[in-house]
Amino acid sequence: MKRLIHIFILTLVLVACGSRRGYFSLEGRLLNLNQGEFYVYSPDGVFDGVDTIKVEGGRFTFETPCKESGTIMIVFPNFSEQPVFVEPGKSVTIKGDASHLREIEIEGTDENKLMNGFRQQIAKASPPEVLEYAERFVKNNPESPVSVYILRKYFVGGSGVPSRNEIEKAEQLVSIVYKAQPKNGQVARMSRYVKDAKNGVVGAGLPQFTAKDIYGENVSSAQLKGHVAVVYTWANWNYESRTVRDRLSRMKKDYGDRLAVLGVSLDAGIDECKRSLRNDSTGTMFVCDQMMFESPLMDAFGFGGVNENILYNAQGRVIERNLKAEDIESKLKTLLN
Repeated sequence: MKRLIHIFILTLVLVACGSRRGYFSLEGRLLNLNQGEFYVYSPDGVFDGVDTIKVEGGRFTFETPCKESGTIMIVFPNFSEQPVFVEPGKSVTIKGDASHLREIEIEGTDENKLMNGFRQQIAKASPPEVLEYAERFVKNNPESPVSVYILRKYFVGGSGVPSRNEIEKAEQLVSIVYKAQPKNGQVARMSRYVKDAKNGVVGAGLPQFTAKDIYGENVSSAQLKGHVAVVYTWANWNYESRTVRDRLSRMKKDYGDRLAVLGVSLDAGIDECKRSLRNDSTGTMFVCDQMMFESPLMDAFGFGGVNENILYNAQGRVIERNLKAEDIESKLKTLLN
């Protein structure tokens, strides 16, 4: 009888400390946020597409099937993002203040504890110090999914045109992590990215590509040649990229055939993409192959994620990369007026 009681108590403890087998769950509470909705997506395929998390009374929960460790990204109402590192059968607790989202803490797994420590370390650091801490973290923890996130955030797909030194640094760090995580698809994409990023340095030429737009029409590099052109990535679940999309569509309308614009959607479904563009009649080319981060166009242009862009001159050479929306507009006015 005592043995049965012990087994029963142990079962309750295990259920209380984790999620259902084959699932990952989280629960959280945020001060200063009574009701709302978060978007959540996974950059490494824990689940497909974009889901939502409802907030009621400042509390929220989320559960997803989880076959292997990975990362999910929570997109808050102010469009800032918070990584959560997931494991099958595990659960985490999120605590914080909605008015201080950078200070949120996630408890429940070793990887999220590692991320908490890194965020505390860089809280008051200067930008150069942040990069130093990030590089040190990656080198000291190459097997950690946190290092994959840090690589993507600080070394792969940053703003501006990457220098040769920056590309070489990214290549070195990606190589270290790839050796420790040879089966990680996201790291494999980063490895391809840093090799293809040489296509995005100043002076690099327009890559050859063919694709279908959202209406089934052919799109190719030939339609960009001979024009000042902007190629960019966007998704409905990313506010900043939608801002860039809308501003570029307005500029395409203003400049007509003098400007070529190609928007590569990272949405999981083409129907959602079409709905958001139903009123766009500017002549902007939109591609949504529903492959998200695995799209061949990501490799062709050396893109590492959402809200990236490359500006080409009329000779098909890169002149800028990953500009902010207002800087794209300013640069295009200089080139086209």
